Amino acid sequence: MTFQIQPRLLFLVVFLLVAPKASEAAGIYTPGLTLSVSNANDVWSSPGSTFFLGFRPISTDLPNSFIASIYYSGGVPIWTAGSTPVDSLASLQFLSSGALRLLNGSGHTVWDSGTADKGVSSASLDDSGNLSLFRNDTVVWSSFDNPTDTVVPSQNFTTSKVLRSGLYSFHLINSGNLTLRWNDSIVYFTRGLNSSFNVNLTSPSLGIQNIGILSIFDPTLPSGVIMAYSNDYAENRDTLRYLKLDGDGNLRIYSSDSGSGTQIARWAAVEDQCQVFGYCGNMGICSFNDSGPICGCPSQNFELVDPKDSRQGCKRKVETVDCPGSPTMLDMENTQFLTYPPETDSQVFFVGISACRSNCLVSPSCDASTSLSDGTGLCYIKPPGFISGYQSPALPSSSYVKVCSPVDPNPSPYAQLTGKGGGWRMHPWVVAVVVIGTILGLVAMEGSLWWWCCRNSPKFGVLSAHYALLEYASGAPVQFTYKELQRATKGFKEKLGTGGFGAVYKGILSNKTVAAVKQLEGIEQGEKQFRMEVATISSTHHLNLVRLIGFCSEGRHRLLVYEFMKNGSLDNFLFVSEGQSGKLLNWEYRFNIALGTAKGFTYLHEECRDCIVHCDIKPENILLDENYAAKVSDFGLAKLINPKDHRYRTLTSVRGTRGYLAPEWLANLPITSKSDVYGYGMVLLEIVSGRRNFEVSAETHRQKFCVWAYEEFEKGNVKAILDKRLADQEVDMEQVVRAVKVSFWCIQEQPSQRPMMSKVVQMLEGITEIERPPAPKALTEGSINGSSINVTSNISAFSTTAVSVPAPSSSSSFQTTGVSLHASGKNIERASSSLLRSYTEVHSEV
Repeated sequence: MTFQIQPRLLFLVVFLLVAPKASEAAGIYTPGLTLSVSNANDVWSSPGSTFFLGFRPISTDLPNSFIASIYYSGGVPIWTAGSTPVDSLASLQFLSSGALRLLNGSGHTVWDSGTADKGVSSASLDDSGNLSLFRNDTVVWSSFDNPTDTVVPSQNFTTSKVLRSGLYSFHLINSGNLTLRWNDSIVYFTRGLNSSFNVNLTSPSLGIQNIGILSIFDPTLPSGVIMAYSNDYAENRDTLRYLKLDGDGNLRIYSSDSGSGTQIARWAAVEDQCQVFGYCGNMGICSFNDSGPICGCPSQNFELVDPKDSRQGCKRKVETVDCPGSPTMLDMENTQFLTYPPETDSQVFFVGISACRSNCLVSPSCDASTSLSDGTGLCYIKPPGFISGYQSPALPSSSYVKVCSPVDPNPSPYAQLTGKGGGWRMHPWVVAVVVIGTILGLVAMEGSLWWWCCRNSPKFGVLSAHYALLEYASGAPVQFTYKELQRATKGFKEKLGTGGFGAVYKGILSNKTVAAVKQLEGIEQGEKQFRMEVATISSTHHLNLVRLIGFCSEGRHRLLVYEFMKNGSLDNFLFVSEGQSGKLLNWEYRFNIALGTAKGFTYLHEECRDCIVHCDIKPENILLDENYAAKVSDFGLAKLINPKDHRYRTLTSVRGTRGYLAPEWLANLPITSKSDVYGYGMVLLEIVSGRRNFEVSAETHRQKFCVWAYEEFEKGNVKAILDKRLADQEVDMEQVVRAVKVSFWCIQEQPSQRPMMSKVVQMLEGITEIERPPAPKALTEGSINGSSINVTSNISAFSTTAVSVPAPSSSSSFQTTGVSLHASGKNIERASSSLLRSYTEVHSEV
């Protein structure tokens, strides 16, 4: 029998077999489909081709390892099926049972959606990146409800969800706090709502907007509360911004431009990577070099668990139970073993440094210990188990680890070169480097002798100026001789001003560059330390920071050379007399100066590798260039004046200026970046008012101006605070109100109530809503006529009362627990403040 098929019917059959289903083209897929690694074009796409589901290689170094993931245009993954990489024969199957299953080349199930026999009839990938499995119109499973390590815009992250990456996890808890945990136990980061939100959350959730704002939402809150924001906030609409928990244990906000395949970190929860618990594995010690964090072992008594991966930690070459004799303690200066909750509940003691070491040595339940070495007497005991270490020259702590004798410290760079102490042998390339270095050294020595003999030649002066210009252009600090600077300033003739760190003179360098030369006073550091601090200052670059050009260090002569600011310091424009109306700044300039200054301090506090606390914020240290752009000067000089850690400075070494000193300076409490925030708040109020904060008048009822200003603010009379000389000019009152509110938040007595400088920037720009600030208490400071002071009085009664108990701070890497300790700290703080006021009243005429 012969069948004849009509041509029209034949065309219809061929079309149904060959043409793709219209539902699949719209991002909807039916069971029976398979994605395989072998077919690179085998992907599911969202309707707008913004997101794709398919296989991607893990990295170029591992070409045969793949992950099945949902990825953004360009290849950045936002969700992964399973945590185990698969081989080149793997497949992702959408089974007829309704399950989505990932199989390795061997047929082993790597991951399963768990939706078999639940009536799943279709799958959909939408343009927000959400993969959903449907039973008719009901969602049975979705990738947004089962996140892996990433949260994207439109995704609702609740307390029932968790992000994971290796041993690290990120949780949103019922109180609204964001927490990072190691091994689901150690909480090494937590951030919650500030104290102004006195509410009990019922069902908090976390979301990130595509413009880069991370916010907490809850029915009890009138709107979302901003927790963090990307530093490229709302810059580009074709950019995906997302929250990701990385394998190094840090939570970050990333940006990825459409189609680029690159991701750039824009915010990090833990600013200091070495503060992430377990970053370098068990017994690993985290430290920094020029490129970032590195991992090593405590000493040569240890060896890496995996020589190819230093983050896997270290192990003893000989365990202490197998020691031929008795174990001893390895002493490590400037090192601490991270101790977070719940460890702090039972492992903190108040003993001396030597007792912290010896008690651990004799105790079988102690493997290591850390003494803070800051006068608090805090000692953290580490039992056998997982121990995470951090080493930095800035850490005021010492740590101890049990090892078998003899103690074999890590070799110095010289020992590594020669083979002494470390057992290393000298490689031929090392010999070549030494020989070449010796030759170059001899050439340099000959050049130095020639320079010494010919430096006074006129021709040499021109050549020297040329090379000085090259060195200046390269960004490296130029080393000047004292005679050069003496000649540049014409014998230090034209004084630009005098500050707390020394006098400043105008100078013209040999390359015709105009500069400001500062003669430092009271330098206590040696030559090496001075040069190290200068190198740190010169490497700190920002649009709103005065650039350091060079330095001079000859015997007792210590000078710094800065770029010249044409318009001088801010005080010359704020506190002008009636006859100097030409120097009056309008509101637009003032607001831009306030914002630029805040951005400069944000960089110093939060964006440098090491936080730089200024310690002397005042209008005199805010300079203006030819365009009236603000630049902060004198940053980093506090350590030059006093080599000890300025965060723990006592009454015997206070350096600051009346009207700008935070209360903790004279209460013998730790100095942090929040102390700078206080000074900035005072300056901000002066920018608005054009008046010194410590001045009193009949108008202010003989009160400090800041106290009177808050009373006017409470009355809703913000115009009374504004500089009266701006009455006839156009002023943005919304900006004025924001600035006044921010200033009152910054000058709160308790450091914990003051915002970080990045938050100040957001509030000034109007990105973050500003709550009504509480009344700042009237604060007094021991100082003279608004000039910089150096208090040297020693008051035994005050010192006895203000014992060194750290002020409670959410940013502290060590946390003390216990109600009694907390209460005693508060009592001490109140007693210190009371005694401080009494002391100031008695000595106000000093």
